[in-house]
Amino acid sequence: MSAPLAPSQYLTDAAQANDPEQRDRLMLLAAHAFINQNDTGNAAKTLASIKNNLVQKSELLAEHRYLTARLLELTSTYDDALSQLNYPSQWQLADWQWVAYYQFKARLYQLIKQPIEQTRQLSLLSRHLPAEQAYEVGNDIWRILQPLHEQTLLSFSQDRSNPIFSGWLQLAYIAKHYAIDPQILVQHLGNWQHDNPSHPGAVKLPTDLERALNAKPYKPKNIAVLLPLTGQRAAIASTVKEGIISSYLANPDDSVSVNFYDSAQGADIAYKQAVEDGADFVIGPLLQSEVESLLALEKQQPSVAPTDVTPIPQLFLNHVDGVTPSKDRFFFALSPTDEAIDAAQKLFNDGIEQPLILASDDNIGRRMAEAFNEKWLSLTKKAAEIHYYNRGDEMKVTVQKSLGVIDSKERIARIKALLGDKIEADFRSRRDIDAIYMIASSQDLPLLKPFIDVNFSVFAEPVPLYTTSRSRVESNSRSVAQELNNLTISDIPWLLEPNQETSQVAALWPTWNNSQKRLYIMGYDALELVSKLAQMRALPGYQYTGRSGLLSVSPDGTINRQLSWGRYQRGNLRPL
Repeated sequence: MSAPLAPSQYLTDAAQANDPEQRDRLMLLAAHAFINQNDTGNAAKTLASIKNNLVQKSELLAEHRYLTARLLELTSTYDDALSQLNYPSQWQLADWQWVAYYQFKARLYQLIKQPIEQTRQLSLLSRHLPAEQAYEVGNDIWRILQPLHEQTLLSFSQDRSNPIFSGWLQLAYIAKHYAIDPQILVQHLGNWQHDNPSHPGAVKLPTDLERALNAKPYKPKNIAVLLPLTGQRAAIASTVKEGIISSYLANPDDSVSVNFYDSAQGADIAYKQAVEDGADFVIGPLLQSEVESLLALEKQQPSVAPTDVTPIPQLFLNHVDGVTPSKDRFFFALSPTDEAIDAAQKLFNDGIEQPLILASDDNIGRRMAEAFNEKWLSLTKKAAEIHYYNRGDEMKVTVQKSLGVIDSKERIARIKALLGDKIEADFRSRRDIDAIYMIASSQDLPLLKPFIDVNFSVFAEPVPLYTTSRSRVESNSRSVAQELNNLTISDIPWLLEPNQETSQVAALWPTWNNSQKRLYIMGYDALELVSKLAQMRALPGYQYTGRSGLLSVSPDGTINRQLSWGRYQRGNLRPL
């Protein structure tokens, strides 16, 4: 029911109507027109005036609830709006009303970040649309389901009351769970299509799923690894090498050889030697300068590949900007900026609306803060508030300024100057922020967090504190961890959940710090990824649970990492 006229026109016509049903229709149109103008006051009065005497006809009752929900969306909360949208299943309504109803519910669930419920509403919506539009809604459903973890999909996939909804979840689960082996994937897809012959996804598979079925996995027999095994960076490279070796020994295959080449004397030299030795997959190089030099050489001499027709697939262990995508080229990096982007998504998912960023005033701190802000802008259309600190006394001043404490103390001083020192007053900190994200080193964090704690006034509820893996303190002592209580931190899952593997690594290399262990795990995951990369790229929703995070591949070949999160509680860091 659209309302193209002015509200006053509908109200005038309603006042002259003799038929109660016609009068109610016109009053509902008036309320709709008021909502279109964002005149919530008059819309509320109009809906209230007819609520008790509304003609008991499904179409009118549904429209009254729909408009009431629209009004609550503007004046109250999305949850309140959803509470109104509960049409009884026995109502006989035209398709246009069901379409408006399910579209509105799906949008509200999107706004409160409940993708499963959003998908449920869209699946119900598709039943009331022509085939072509229903197919487009199916594509929307598929895109929404792609970022979800396969266990989430599995847990909601048995809803027998809504076979379209459950069918989409089953299909998304199959695509994620079996994507690594095309033959098994085809088998399970065939079974699903047999069980769901009339499902929209069975009639026409999503495009990227068809592409994944046709993608051939990499099955190399001679893997070359390019690392700076000598020189200044050898210590860093050795941790990656040990990770690759450990990964190979965990799943040995006599038909596959892994050979290491020293890139310290030139990545191009190491690459050419690997090609001459018959390498059919390359991992590395590691350093950004090496990656840049190898890519530059490729531009100058395209024939650097073993043949011009079939270049060797390559997983670079770093990333550079402005690279032209190539279907057999991938980039895997433990990027601080990617971690900040992941943190922005985490805070957004946690319902944070006004975060404050406290970042070290150095190259890494600024790059991470800018990456966080760019992601936050894309999610909320609002910029995050960023304050940069330096070590020493300036850190305390920055914290106090960012929390509004200095302004509060200055106001107190002015009042005391006017009324005398006998006036008792305590400073107040800001109440408009609802989280703080700290981009700090492990040396700064033990100073930064206490400054924040003591600068929250007694009148304000402390806000959640988040930080990065860079901040993780090496010490495992309970007294140090006690100082960090209630702090939420991101890190690779392997370091957040101690197990037999972490104990073995600690015993073999007792001097390694957390940064070295992350590089070790990067090497471990790099070898594990080789056989999975083609399917991961073809199916962007496919996620591999690696030791360094939940891994997926962008269309440009970038490996995306979703980190795990833990929280310091009672002197222990516990995974969330």
